[in-house]
Amino acid sequence: MNEAKQRILSGVQPSGNLHLGNYIGAIRNWVNLQEEYDSFFFVADEHSITVRQNPAELRKSCLTLFAQFFAAGLDPEKSTLFIQSHVPQHAELAWILNCYTMFGELSRMTQFKDKSQKYAENINAGLFTYPALMAADILIYGAHRVPVGHDQKQHIEIARDIAERFNGIYGDVFQVPEPYIPPMGARIMSLTEPTKKMSKSDENQNGCIYVMDSPDEIMRKCKKAVTDSDAEVRKSEDKPGVSNLIDIYCVATGKTVAEVEREFDGLGYGAFKPAVGEAVTEMLRPFREKTLALLNDKAQLEAYYRQGAEQAQTAAYKMLRKVQKKLGFVAR
Repeated sequence: MNEAKQRILSGVQPSGNLHLGNYIGAIRNWVNLQEEYDSFFFVADEHSITVRQNPAELRKSCLTLFAQFFAAGLDPEKSTLFIQSHVPQHAELAWILNCYTMFGELSRMTQFKDKSQKYAENINAGLFTYPALMAADILIYGAHRVPVGHDQKQHIEIARDIAERFNGIYGDVFQVPEPYIPPMGARIMSLTEPTKKMSKSDENQNGCIYVMDSPDEIMRKCKKAVTDSDAEVRKSEDKPGVSNLIDIYCVATGKTVAEVEREFDGLGYGAFKPAVGEAVTEMLRPFREKTLALLNDKAQLEAYYRQGAEQAQTAAYKMLRKVQKKLGFVAR
């Protein structure tokens, strides 16, 4: 790893399938970040079990998501790519950080309140304390930057508070992380409710394009996308459905909004919607094919996650040992 570069870290939970918004907003951006930063990207499987999971489905989701890192263009020579549970130092540091995290801080976390309402029958301790695990994910690698959306800012704030509290007692131990706000790109909205973000939890699955959808599924969803009655392909606040499709088409083709509006001037939605479906299919085709090829090459996939685990453990153990020494733990 290049010590001259600042370090950046991000993880994705393997809960369900990646959709177009995840791909455009997160993983595809990581490919550019790995050129600028010493990059650590991981499958956050330990975070996913605060909600009950089907073991076979969780295993499949982890491997699929990990394969998609490579399909998107992440390079194991430029980034450390790993599965969280393969690096036990995360959980070890999380316990230590639990002891430096205040009950009141955890009780104020928005996601705990939201998930407690959504999963009222399973309000477990992990759901309450997982910000300490998230802080461990970040602090154990000395990450300078953490890409976050607006809904994750609170987790960076508590990680910073924990790091500063620990440093205040024991000296300069942890790098205090900064949020990395990605450049504003297209915000991909639901195809059926274009005023809401595209989400895999959407009850109407026609609103969500998954990256592993077949070409026929993508085309069907695009053709059924909510638009309006005037049939004019124009981006406007009063045309959220059409504006969303224009954004998607721009991302898939690299064209500007003005170019798209000129291209479909007078042609209407009957021509525009299938064109969006074709453009998305072609954008995702190589990604989908590479993912499937790697999932079928189990030896190569295993080699990648073993290599990533070794690299991550080497970095994580250094920090864990430093912390344990400060606490007075006997050296192993």
